[in-house]
Amino acid sequence: MKKLLQALAFSALIFGPASAAHAQVSFGIRIGPPPEPRWYRVQPQPSPDYEWIEGYWYPEGGRYRWHDGYWTRPPYAGAYWVAPYHIGGQYYAGRWEGSRGYVRHDHRWDRGGRRDERRDPREERGRGR
Repeated sequence: MKKLLQALAFSALIFGPASAAHAQVSFGIRIGPPPEPRWYRVQPQPSPDYEWIEGYWYPEGGRYRWHDGYWTRPPYAGAYWVAPYHIGGQYYAGRWEGSRGYVRHDHRWDRGGRRDERRDPREERGRGR
């Protein structure tokens, strides 16, 4: 019996840290609900295939940043915009949804002013980008 207890103790000593190494630790920073929406002027619709996306606040680096509303084309026919929302202390990002799945808005798209251009990636490679 003593040898069995020693073997169990030894096994716990050897295999215990290995199972703890697979444990996942996660934490989040709560910054509270976003401020009230800002007021701004809506520009005229560029063409009938554009949809208006209302301005919204989104979290970035422990604070909220404002994203002005804008006209854009859906990523595919039949897609519809689901506005971002905050509920129960959790922020849910805006995204396009539809029959072909969802497409989230990547704020890096806004920097180059090319949010709505539909380019063939092979063309981009040919231009040295």
